Amino acid sequence: MRFSLALLLVCPIAAFLVGCGSQDDSTPVACLEGPGAYLAALDDAPAAVRVGGQTPIGECLAENQPGGELATVGAALIEAATELNAEARAEPAGLAALRLGYLVGAAQRGAERSAGIHADLLRRLTVAARYAPGDQPLGPAFMRAYRQGFAAGHSRGSIRCGNERT
Repeated sequence: MRFSLALLLVCPIAAFLVGCGSQDDSTPVACLEGPGAYLAALDDAPAAVRVGGQTPIGECLAENQPGGELATVGAALIEAATELNAEARAEPAGLAALRLGYLVGAAQRGAERSAGIHADLLRRLTVAARYAPGDQPLGPAFMRAYRQGFAAGHSRGSIRCGNERT
């Protein structure tokens, strides 16, 4: 009886610790569903955004992410950023610039723990997000909304053990 009681107490604690220190390299399934999944989730920005209703964007950049999954996630993020950039250039003070900033901020937050494997993706994502034809400035309204979204995405775009951000 004592053994089973001890086991009941120890197992949840061990499971929590294993989950927090996990070296899980898999990408959440929702993150692999293409740009539409990210665009739909970003409708909630600047509040907490969850791809597939459950996964923060930053969690789509797994610590030791396999190359194929990284390519799939990267293509979806860049396509979503390209679409949002076009919308934001058409309406600089609109929600698209805010959502675009959130996307980049959340991706940057998620990549902070990955020892640089997402560096190229982040560069490409930033270029797609800040693209302006003919090197024309994006304008103050765009930049205000983008910065607001970036700050929200960076602070809410990932969950850290013991420090959940919602």
